[in-house]
Amino acid sequence: MKRHETPYHDLFDPDHDERLTALPTERGFLVAADVRSARPLLRAQDSLDELELLAKTAGIQVVGRAVQNMQRVDPATYIGSGKVREVQEQVVQLAADVVIFDDELAPNHQRELEKIFGESVKVIDRSALILDIFAQHARTREGALQVELAQYEYRLPRLTRQWTHLARQAGGGSGRSGNGGVGLRGPGETQLEADRREIDRRIAKLKQEIETVRAHRSRHRAQRSRQGMPTVALVGYTNAGKSTLINALTGAKVYAADQLFATLDPTTRRLTLNGGKTVLISDTVGFIQKLPTTLIAAFRATLEEVSEADMIIHVVDAAHPQAAAQIETVEDTLAEIDVPRMPRILALNKLDKLPEGVPPLRGDSRYTAIVPISAQTGEGVPLLVSEIERVLREAMLEIKMFIPHQRGDLLALIREQGMLDHEQPTLEGTHIRAHVPPRLAALLAEDKV
Repeated sequence: MKRHETPYHDLFDPDHDERLTALPTERGFLVAADVRSARPLLRAQDSLDELELLAKTAGIQVVGRAVQNMQRVDPATYIGSGKVREVQEQVVQLAADVVIFDDELAPNHQRELEKIFGESVKVIDRSALILDIFAQHARTREGALQVELAQYEYRLPRLTRQWTHLARQAGGGSGRSGNGGVGLRGPGETQLEADRREIDRRIAKLKQEIETVRAHRSRHRAQRSRQGMPTVALVGYTNAGKSTLINALTGAKVYAADQLFATLDPTTRRLTLNGGKTVLISDTVGFIQKLPTTLIAAFRATLEEVSEADMIIHVVDAAHPQAAAQIETVEDTLAEIDVPRMPRILALNKLDKLPEGVPPLRGDSRYTAIVPISAQTGEGVPLLVSEIERVLREAMLEIKMFIPHQRGDLLALIREQGMLDHEQPTLEGTHIRAHVPPRLAALLAEDKV
C-alpha cells in the first residue's frame, strides 16, 4: 500500500514498523459542536483553533471549518442530519478529503458518519488525530508500545468492514472446517470477530510488555530513592516550553520545537542547585484538552514519574490567550492520574513574548511559588532554581549533630542527600547543622546509617 493511500485507522498497521502519517496534500475540514449543556474550558472557536494546530502538526492542510450550536448531541449523526448535509456540501466545494471532529466520536457516530460521507472522505476525531501525532513523535520503545496500545484500544470498539486490515494476520482464505470439508471465511461478521480476537491478543501482549517497562522504571526510582536524590517533575500543556526549560536549567540538549507534542518520551537530567545539592529534573509528556482516555491510561507508566516526584514545576505559556484554561486542563489531568499532594511551583514561561505592561497570571493557592521566567532568554531562571532549592529545603527536617572524624561517611551522606547549612570543625570531629529528608533524619537518629 502506498503511503498516501493509508487510511487514518490504519496508522499503526501490525505489518509495518513505520508509523504512517498524513501528507501535506491531505485537505481537512474541521467540525465542532457547541453544546449548550456542556461546560468546556475553551469556547468552540478557540478549541477549533487548537484542532487546526493539531491538524497542521499531523501534516493536514485545513481548508474549512464549521460549528454547530445545539442543545444536545444528536444520537445518530452527532451534529444532526441537516448540519451533516451542509458540511458535505462544503467538503465537496473545498475538495476536502478528511473531516475532523473536535470531540471524540462514539462508535455509532463514527459508523454512521462514515456511511454518509462515503469511502472518498475519511472521518476522524480529535482523539484519532492526537494518537496519530503521538505515533509520529514516539521515539523510544516504551513510547511506541504505549501509543500502539492506545491506538488498538481506541480502534477496538470502532471496528467496521472497512477497518478489517488484519485479515492477512488471521490467515484469510480457505481452511479446513470441523466436519472435514472446506470452509470459506468471507469479509462479514466472521472476519470482524477474527479481527477483534487479533486485537485483543495484541492488547494483552502490549500490556504485558508495558508492565515489564513499568517494573524496570520502578526499580530505577527505588534506586534513586535509596540514594536520596530528590526528583522534580516538569508538567505542562503541550508547547508550554518544558523541553526548552530543562535545557536552560541543566545545559542539556533536549529536542525542543515550537509545535504541539514535539517530544513525548520522558527525559531526566541532573540539576545542581546553588548550595551544591544535585536533584533530578524529569520532563514528561505535554497535556492537552480532550486528551484521549486510552492515551492517558497507556502513558500511566510514564506519568508515574510525576506521582513519585518530590515536587512539581507546572510550566505554562503565560503569553497564550488561553493560559488560564490550559492550567486547569493540566491540573484536571493530574487529578485524573491520582497525583498526590506535593509542593508545586507555577513557572510562567515565555515572558519574552508578553506585551509590555501585561502582567502574568498571579495568585493561586495551589502553588508554593509563582515564578515568571523566559526559558528562551534565561530571564527568571536563576530565581526558579532558588525557589526549587527553597521548596525542597522546606520539605526536609533540620538536624544538629556532632560527627566524629571516623564517621566521615555520615558527613558525605548528608552532603549527598540533604543540604548542609553550617559546619564547624573541631579536633574530634565536626558540628553540623543541615536539612535532610525525613527518612535520613530517622536513620541518623537511630544511628542505623
